[in-house]
Amino acid sequence: MKKFATFAVLILLACTGAQETGEKSVEAAQPDFEAKLKEMGITLAVPSPPMANYVNAVTAGNLVFMAGKGPRKDDGTYITGKLGKDLTVEQGYEAARITAINQLAALKAEIGNLNRVKRIVKVMGMVNSDPSFTEQPAVINGFSDLMVEVFGDAGKHARAAVGMAALPMNIAVEIEMIVEVAP
Repeated sequence: MKKFATFAVLILLACTGAQETGEKSVEAAQPDFEAKLKEMGITLAVPSPPMANYVNAVTAGNLVFMAGKGPRKDDGTYITGKLGKDLTVEQGYEAARITAINQLAALKAEIGNLNRVKRIVKVMGMVNSDPSFTEQPAVINGFSDLMVEVFGDAGKHARAAVGMAALPMNIAVEIEMIVEVAP
């Protein structure tokens, strides 16, 4: 019986050690989105306050609903103009990319650490468009591409990219998103 008890203890220790090893490897496999941004040379500024009677984000359960953000540059000015008239697709793409960085800053302010992001769920991209402009998806790719660069597969999302007759302050794009986060 003593041999059996010793054998049982050894099995228990082996199983516990395997679990600890497994847990460590799972933790090591967790992506560090904050480090990824740093590696990309992206610094998140303090998010701009809402322009009216609303908040930048609302958390409901494990979902964060982000208010629309625009292409606010580091100097506080915005990229403005209509795509297809004042701005090229490339300039619109850059405006959407800047908007993505602004959204990430607002998201971090809401959840504390971007490593809590489980998935970018949905993106709604609005493009200030000349009536003849039809390349809204190519513009909003600036936002989507950055989400995938930062979050990998977790950055792939459902999306709409639509043209608008006008946007507030004549900004080039306004983009909102829904994000799933870990507790």
